[in-house]
Amino acid sequence: MTGLVTPTRGGGATPPASIAPLRQRVAAWVESGSVQKWIIALVTINAVTLGLETVPQVMARWGVALRTLDAMLLGAFVVELGLKLWSQGARFFRNGWNVFDFLVVAMALVPASGPLAVFRALRVLRVLRLVSAIPKMRFVIESLLRSLPGLGSIAMLLVVLFYVFAVVATKLFGAGFPQWFGTLWGSAFSLFQVMTLEGWAEIAREVMQVHPLAWIFFIAFILVATFTVLNFFIALIVKAMEDYRSGRMGSL
Repeated sequence: MTGLVTPTRGGGATPPASIAPLRQRVAAWVESGSVQKWIIALVTINAVTLGLETVPQVMARWGVALRTLDAMLLGAFVVELGLKLWSQGARFFRNGWNVFDFLVVAMALVPASGPLAVFRALRVLRVLRLVSAIPKMRFVIESLLRSLPGLGSIAMLLVVLFYVFAVVATKLFGAGFPQWFGTLWGSAFSLFQVMTLEGWAEIAREVMQVHPLAWIFFIAFILVATFTVLNFFIALIVKAMEDYRSGRMGSL
């Protein structure tokens, strides 16, 4: 009597010939556009229900229905992932987006009681499945990941600039304005606020009442940190997206 699996030369096992085509059909069906559109719709509905659970008035009236719907949606996600795991086998974990979906759904299955109660709040991470379900979102995230090495170099440059300007600001303005520039870390935080252009004019004008030429320091910092270095970030991300798009088009 033959078994359900057939040994391979490497000592593993392969599914019977009748199962292999079935797995291929299931894999193609789960990844089809129609099924993925349903998954996107379910994730969107789940996002709405999770938001409604934060409203006490809604929970008082519809709490049981919302929790039931949430459990049903989670069950649908588990079934989808189960079909992917069965049809793709070990190949499932070679795809980073599959691993991402697996972790997000697995986190929702952790019992939300006792010391693990914090995971109940993390159920909202299921909304992030929209990123993996929508191709254009995946493209953006993959482009950002490809730009990380270059972004790290620019981030180090920004840290060096912050350190230099923070030291200068502490020495120049620390004695007169300790609330902003009294310490190195305080100066760095104040300069971060200046870099965001949020309320920087008030800080600069008050400092200029004691140091009339302080405007030179603030304008120089804004030009370097805000308009130059941050534009480097944008340029690098755009280039990474263009390179990734070119690579994908070349592989077709």
